[in-house]
Amino acid sequence: MKFTYFPKSIRQLSRHLFAIAIAVLLSINIWVLPSQAESVLIAQTSASPAPIASRSFVTAAVNRVGSAVVRIDTERTISRNLPEPFMEDPFFRRFFGDSLPKNLPPEQLRGLGSGFIIDKSGLVLTNAHVVDKADKVTVRLKDGRKFEGKVQGADEVTDLAVVKINAGSDLPVAPLGSSSNVQVGDWAIAVGNPLGFDNTVTLGIVSTLKRPSAQVGISSKRLEFIQTDAAINPGNSGGPLLNELGEVIGINTAIRADATGIGFAIPIDKAKQITSELQRNGKVAHPFIGIGMDDLTPEEARRINANPNSPVKVPEVKGILVGRVIPNSPAANAGIRVGDVIVAVDGKSISTGEELLIIVENSGVGENLQLKVQRGNRTQQISLRTAELKDFS
Repeated sequence: MKFTYFPKSIRQLSRHLFAIAIAVLLSINIWVLPSQAESVLIAQTSASPAPIASRSFVTAAVNRVGSAVVRIDTERTISRNLPEPFMEDPFFRRFFGDSLPKNLPPEQLRGLGSGFIIDKSGLVLTNAHVVDKADKVTVRLKDGRKFEGKVQGADEVTDLAVVKINAGSDLPVAPLGSSSNVQVGDWAIAVGNPLGFDNTVTLGIVSTLKRPSAQVGISSKRLEFIQTDAAINPGNSGGPLLNELGEVIGINTAIRADATGIGFAIPIDKAKQITSELQRNGKVAHPFIGIGMDDLTPEEARRINANPNSPVKVPEVKGILVGRVIPNSPAANAGIRVGDVIVAVDGKSISTGEELLIIVENSGVGENLQLKVQRGNRTQQISLRTAELKDFS
């Protein structure tokens, strides 16, 4: 085999050319790789953005009912007279003579509350205290429309009122749920116009159920409230309390001035019942028996009996102590006396005034109740017939 021999200069030139070729190839790769990376980046940025996480259940609930929540503005004019001592005081007579005015300029009172539309015909549900004694009621919708409202009926005992607006049939309606399905710990969403801040939403939970109105500090009402820690402020009154589905489970009604994070709502099932009566009659008839009462335990009875100034000896039992009997009331006509202790109604044992109020309220006007009464050492059965509360208010 014969080998060809190349001069040294040729070999050096070949090595230089090979090195240059390698460098060119590397350069090409370096430039290609960034362009590929850029193409990938461009492809990523031009692709559709990742889907946004679904909105919260609060947003969905409020969107479902929000347009049906209204603001209620009220106006009331009151006349004021100068007190009699000013009219007769010689000092004022000396300066004013017969020109002393008898009446002060009328005063204009304005109020604010919330409500929600329950029917396309224009029925608005709110609190009775929101529209109480109002000369003018204005209902403002979330979309800016404004209508004059007419109070169709109001019930002070349950603090509920129905207002009618004439707005055609193009009205949003709040979906009504059932308060009987509500449980402690459920979500609670309050919607309204607190302190004039329109369309405000707050979130909390149901803190407890069947809170008696007497415990809340409004013994004049006959209600068992839904208690919630969703923020409720003046102006929220009459607005809806929603569940997580956006259904109305209550009507925001009351707050405790000495507490934070405690609000109360009328159960919607009670409101449905009262609303039907207000639409039919403009008022609600509440039964009444005519006693003042206190809860009694054997320990409390012994403490009363140990007091030498106590006017009566109290049976040392658990029940409801009669502390007052209203003249000509059903209780008075049936022979109930101060110092009696009611221990059962219609065969059902009771131990608190709230239990008795519920039984009386659910009985209806003109119904007979059988009371088991402990009087001293004797037990008596007393029958009485309920009357209407307004006759004794």
